[in-house]
Amino acid sequence: MLFNGRPLDLRDVLNETDAVLEAWYPGTNGGAAVAELLYGIAAPSGRLTMSFPHSAGQIPVYYNVFNTGRPQDPNGERVRYVSQYLDVPNEPLLPFGYGLGYTDIRYGEASLSSGTLNADCKLTLTVAVTNSGEFAAEETVQLYVRDMAGETVRPLRELKGFEKVRLEAGETKMVTFEITEEMLRYHHSDLQYNSDPGRFLAMVGPNSRDVRELAFELR
Repeated sequence: MLFNGRPLDLRDVLNETDAVLEAWYPGTNGGAAVAELLYGIAAPSGRLTMSFPHSAGQIPVYYNVFNTGRPQDPNGERVRYVSQYLDVPNEPLLPFGYGLGYTDIRYGEASLSSGTLNADCKLTLTVAVTNSGEFAAEETVQLYVRDMAGETVRPLRELKGFEKVRLEAGETKMVTFEITEEMLRYHHSDLQYNSDPGRFLAMVGPNSRDVRELAFELR
């Protein structure tokens, strides 16, 4: 049980416990809310609004970090002259958007309505979400987008939408998101707010780390 106002180094805590309930500073009714969660009267459905680091040396660590000019090998190989730590991974211990409940939520294959997008149309991303556990739950499905080549440096991912769905035990629901050209705009070096034609990645999942990726092109 945690009462805190900022992310903590929880490596030793997670190694010694089966579960951790993050309450932040819950206010005067926080005790009653925590008791309902611990006794199973209510189901946890919150998600982390900040990434939790592996160690204090990682700070600041956040989900929408810029792409580095010397990225780490995607296969995990430790080589010289790339962006990496000696004693911890590059990724946070608990990513932005992370959260668990009392049941098991599984994501099926995701699909896009088209592989191209322009200002006159929109894409629809669809993903199947299944509650394969024994208890009802509320799942926060999250949509992220990455611009693979912008006029200025772009984040590795940006949260573009989310939808909270209630799932009974054994239930499957199809969750859809709309992606428009306007969602891909950003401020350029000349301060103009527009988008760049090119390749993008749409990512959908339960948090900013565990996502399914789908490529599309803006024309």
